[in-house]
Amino acid sequence: MTKKSKNTDLPESNAKVSTGSAKASKKKVAPITVNDVSDAMTPAEASVGKQTDAAHEGGEFNQLVNHHYLTEEQFGIVSETLQRNLATSINLYLKFKKYHWDIRGRFFRDLHLAYDEFIDEIFPSIDEQAERLVALGGSPKNAPEDLARYSVVKVPTETVRDARTQVADLVSDLSRVGKGYRDDSGTVDDAEDHATADMYNGYAGTIDKIRWMLQAMMDDEQLN
Repeated sequence: MTKKSKNTDLPESNAKVSTGSAKASKKKVAPITVNDVSDAMTPAEASVGKQTDAAHEGGEFNQLVNHHYLTEEQFGIVSETLQRNLATSINLYLKFKKYHWDIRGRFFRDLHLAYDEFIDEIFPSIDEQAERLVALGGSPKNAPEDLARYSVVKVPTETVRDARTQVADLVSDLSRVGKGYRDDSGTVDDAEDHATADMYNGYAGTIDKIRWMLQAMMDDEQLN
């Protein structure tokens, strides 16, 4: 009986997996707790030290949750990035829509149509990131208060009509989001979740392209 108990001691087994991998423990980040993601030094630090996964909050069916090939520690790292990037993608969608509705002036048609084109490129990432979190045994949070807490993009409450103001604001957001995906790709890759790292690399490329196109519009001195 003693021998059997030893072999089925799951916590001890998981501990060996997480400490036995030189790659997973190569980079250690000291826990950081922030009240708002905008207080973090970088997007990749924004959720460190927080429990972001709703599947760990208890409930009748959560005993069925498992993290596939990830240890609990690795899942904690990955789920933090997925929750934050999910909330950020939703808010980025909403912000593009807000500016799509509010734009006025000579560049109305160009930007009104361009914003929806960019939305079409960003929108699929929302469901993909949420479902990736679920596939790894998590549960996304997407209530309005959760979006405000985790997203690195803030949806404006005021009306902004000016084209240059809108575009400059979006370029600033996209710069931060693109860097966040790049940093998070490295973080989850170190946690041995290479599939999520690949997802983030693809999203970074999309964000960088949209940022470039909006930045190019600002070279027009008549943009106002």
